[in-house]
Amino acid sequence: MAGAALYSGYLDAVEQAALVGDIRAVVAAAPLFSPLTPWGKPMSVRMTSAGKYGWYSDRKGYRYAPRHPDGIDWPPIPGRVLAIWRHLVSAERDPDCCLVNFYGAKARMGLHQDRDEADFRWPVLSISLGDDARFRIGGTTRGGSTESVWLRSGDVLVLGGEARLAYHGVDRIAPGTSTLLPNGGRINLTLRVVD
Repeated sequence: MAGAALYSGYLDAVEQAALVGDIRAVVAAAPLFSPLTPWGKPMSVRMTSAGKYGWYSDRKGYRYAPRHPDGIDWPPIPGRVLAIWRHLVSAERDPDCCLVNFYGAKARMGLHQDRDEADFRWPVLSISLGDDARFRIGGTTRGGSTESVWLRSGDVLVLGGEARLAYHGVDRIAPGTSTLLPNGGRINLTLRVVD
C-alpha cells in the first residue's frame, strides 16, 4: 500500500538487545497491564507506554492517558527509540507516545485503525523485537482485501500517507523464531505523534 515502508533488518542483533534493555527499564517504571476493550473483554496483548502520553482502553473507550493506570507518570521514551524515529521520520518533531505491546505465543491484535491522534500527517512507526508476527494490512475502510507480511525481529515499519489510516493487525505469533527474549514472545514499539 502507498505510504507503507518496511525496513527489513533495520536493527542488528546488538541494537535489538540494547533496545530490549531499554524497554525492560520502561516496564520496571510502568508495569505491563492488560486493558479491556470497550465491550469489557480483556485484550490478549499486555502493554505499557513511554512518553507524554500512554495509550489506554477500558469500557469508556480507546484513548490516550497522561498517566499509567497505577497513577504514575509514564517514563520518558528511551533515546535509542527516539533515534530511530529521528532517522526515519523527523528530527524536528518527536513522538508523544511510545506504546509497548507484549505478545505472548497466543496473542493477537484485530484489524483496527490508529485514529486517536490529532494530526494524521505524522506517520506511525513500529519496531518489532522477538518472535515473528504475521502482520495484516488492508484499506482505509473496514472489509475488502488485505495483504500479509511476516515482521521479524529488527524490522521497522512506517505507515504514512495513504497507509496512515489503513486497517491493520497481527494475526499470529510464530513462537521460537527468535532467541532475543529468553522466554519467547514479541515486543512491538509503536511511536505516534498525538497532539
